[in-house]
Amino acid sequence: MDKHHICLHHGDDYDRFHGAIVPPIFQTTLFTNKTKDHGYIYTRSSNPTIEIAEQKIAALEEGEAAICLSSGMAAISAAIFHALSKDDHVICVSSVYPRTRALLNAYMNRFGISVTYISKGTVEQFEAAIQFNTKLIYLESPSSLIFSMQDLTEIAKLAQQRGIITAIDNTWSTPLFQNPLKHGIDLVIHSATKYLGGHSDILGGIIVGKKSRIDHIRVREREMLGAIMDPHQAWLLIRSLRTLPVRMKQHQENALIMANFLEGHPKVTRVLYPGLNSHPDYELGKKQLSGYSGVMSFIVDRTYDQIHTMLRGLQLYEMGPSWGGFESLISGIPIQELFSEATGLPLGTGLIRMSVGLEDIQTLMDDLDGGLRRI
Repeated sequence: MDKHHICLHHGDDYDRFHGAIVPPIFQTTLFTNKTKDHGYIYTRSSNPTIEIAEQKIAALEEGEAAICLSSGMAAISAAIFHALSKDDHVICVSSVYPRTRALLNAYMNRFGISVTYISKGTVEQFEAAIQFNTKLIYLESPSSLIFSMQDLTEIAKLAQQRGIITAIDNTWSTPLFQNPLKHGIDLVIHSATKYLGGHSDILGGIIVGKKSRIDHIRVREREMLGAIMDPHQAWLLIRSLRTLPVRMKQHQENALIMANFLEGHPKVTRVLYPGLNSHPDYELGKKQLSGYSGVMSFIVDRTYDQIHTMLRGLQLYEMGPSWGGFESLISGIPIQELFSEATGLPLGTGLIRMSVGLEDIQTLMDDLDGGLRRI
């Protein structure tokens, strides 16, 4: 099915909702069944509005089923909890989202969970890291901040041979630009707060996979821990998905222009963006990605304090911790050990992360150019 059609119409079931072109919000906790069993009991378990969002995203990811959770971290946590038991071992890319790393290190270790981090992400590194108790390989491709990529097909084959579950955070790519299930990955995770929501007004998380796995997570991790998405959040997500293709087309167009501009800028020493043919994983990306989103990083040969002062002087960029909304965001981040090993950059190097929004790209470049030249 065409992905534009999925975003616009899939799951809306106009006949079921009296012909409403926008399905209603079932903003209720309880469904009574005194005279008729409608198939719903309690929103913590299921809700018609939430199910529409789940059907759309499952179809976009070409998966059998999806579940919506209350945040991206709720989805990450539920997927990890599903895969692991006491004293298991995890293999994870080192440049993973820092909160995911904190969950694995500071929380899961109380259950005897051990983690091996892979810096370069080659199949050989993953194979060498496998232990007798390895139960999960956790991926981000492209990864946080430095946008390194892993060969999903080969890693999935390796994991299947050893009976290891694979999970990937696919937030950067969205289901429009990458479908890891087609490469053999077991679980695909999204922070719906980012591009799927796209308006910086909802929190949400998604997990997609085979129906048997998703049903297990639905009953165990989501229902027991109570991390269900609110029906109003789901309704806003459905609204946002209708414009996802046109928004991502513009994010990609703006980001490619911006990345090429930065690569040629005299004050910029390196640009980290998978859409550039200078990116070390560009060829792998061409095999796995059908497009590129709007988040990138670049390096300026100045101290972190100088960079921070420059960023605060920009007129058109907001400074904030999230990304994937309509607005352009920018932030300075000192390189930490987990990113230094993967990039070869020295500790403390001032790296700038930017989420290129939907504003006029020439205006954005002019503002950034002025800031860079004033350093």
